[in-house]
Amino acid sequence: MNSRQGVIPLDRREAARARRVTLIVPVYNEEASIGVFLEKVTQVLTRITQPVAVDILFVNDGSRDKTERLILAEAAKRPDISLLSLSRNFGKEAALTAGLHHATGDAVIPLDVDLQDPPEVIDDMIRHWLAGAKIVNARRNRRDGDSWLKSASAGAFYRLFNAMAERPIPRDVGDFRLMDREVVQAIRQLGERSRCNKALFSWVGFETEEVLYDRPARAAGETRWSYWKLTKLALDAIFSSTTVPLRIWTYVGMLMALGSLVYSLVLFIRTLVFGIDVPGYASTTILILVFGGMNMFALGIIGEYVGRIYTEVRQRPLYVVRSHHISDLAEG
Repeated sequence: MNSRQGVIPLDRREAARARRVTLIVPVYNEEASIGVFLEKVTQVLTRITQPVAVDILFVNDGSRDKTERLILAEAAKRPDISLLSLSRNFGKEAALTAGLHHATGDAVIPLDVDLQDPPEVIDDMIRHWLAGAKIVNARRNRRDGDSWLKSASAGAFYRLFNAMAERPIPRDVGDFRLMDREVVQAIRQLGERSRCNKALFSWVGFETEEVLYDRPARAAGETRWSYWKLTKLALDAIFSSTTVPLRIWTYVGMLMALGSLVYSLVLFIRTLVFGIDVPGYASTTILILVFGGMNMFALGIIGEYVGRIYTEVRQRPLYVVRSHHISDLAEG
């Protein structure tokens, strides 16, 4: 295979013998980014110094534009591109899980199509993997492509999550990482529907190395991640990974009950000593509002967990595959 036809600087016999890495690329309405992404990845991967073959698995998460047609057109010309199309939009976490289930490489690397995960880092990741690491995390050294608010909220999420979770996740490490086949097999056994893949990647353990990179601005297209979606993802991560919020409200309830008992005794004793006092409207109103608000907040947290229990017990599949185009390299 030559570099114009594919991104693998190996002929077919060498590729069959080499260890293989699969790039998992979830896409949703990314017609403006496909060409730019493939051009950049092709340039980078033809310069890889490690003795590996690389194939690309696109996961089309129910795109409604020309994304699927563009990928199929490229796959017809290149033996290193596969396409897994889902029946509708299931979300990035489900699309990434589908990619993990269908990737055939000896190692996998989830990669965003917007090139904010720079493919130049892949060579170093593969080098650590060939040296024995099972997971190679890519940590963001700088986030020039993100706004101040997004960087600050991301930092707050990592601090909050790691303060509560039983298994912390590395700060400033997203889905962009290399995982050995052994790690992928372990992740495939995790069947929860409410998923935060970053937390699951950390939970399985294994020997881990790290590389640093500067996060650039998006190469093309527009992000689909609004602050509302990011907030929902953060809540999914917390509520699917820890029960600390429930325990916190157990402690809050105990303190409130103790405070109420003490306050009742004070009122009882003061009534016995000084007689009946005229109750104050303001203090009564404040107590009702404060305790009512805290009760509603506690019920909301319980509802988050109950909703996830409902999702889990239905046992619906995390995604539905509509079609699967397998590349020559993946089949080999």
